[in-house]
Amino acid sequence: MKIRPLSIEGAWEVTPQQHGDPRGLFMEWYRFDQLAEAVGHPLRLAQANLSISGRGVVRGIHFADVPPGQAKYVTCVRGAVLDVVVDLRTGSPTFGRWEGVRLDDTDRRAVYLAEGLGHGFCALSDDATLTYLCSTTYNPTGEHAVHPLDPELGIEWPAEVPQLSARDAAAPTLAQVRAAGTLPDYAACRAFVAGLGPDGMSYSDGI
Repeated sequence: MKIRPLSIEGAWEVTPQQHGDPRGLFMEWYRFDQLAEAVGHPLRLAQANLSISGRGVVRGIHFADVPPGQAKYVTCVRGAVLDVVVDLRTGSPTFGRWEGVRLDDTDRRAVYLAEGLGHGFCALSDDATLTYLCSTTYNPTGEHAVHPLDPELGIEWPAEVPQLSARDAAAPTLAQVRAAGTLPDYAACRAFVAGLGPDGMSYSDGI
């Protein structure tokens, strides 16, 4: 397994080693010890999600309040997507920057993103199926969205006419979310991540 940091602090690309023979193939798509060594702490597993999207569907950009935030480990088990990480942490040297990684059922890469980062993706195939491991359970009052087509973000979505949910289509722009004081703070996110214990939980916040 190869774990490569992306250009945005707190995000990594994970490439598993696949072992194939005439019967099929086998791989370790998640290793808590190797990921913990790379990112500095283990990923607490609190919830696992699965989403299926048609070609051209865009989901995101979603983020959660920190603390507790929601770290994610995302992979595509069927089809292909462009997975996008956005730095939404005010005060970050890469604030507003995005980076995309192709996730598909050929190379079977994964993306890990830490608490405070925004996440979205665009389906490149029909029935594109993503599964994500999450550090916290869903909290509707603590989760937010930024409009994925916001020109300030300038995300180059590979879809002629992106298909959005009603929630995402009505999401505010980055400037609006920032003015509302909803965005995570870079220093607070770093402090929270630094305080995570050996089981991925933050004892200082009682999470």
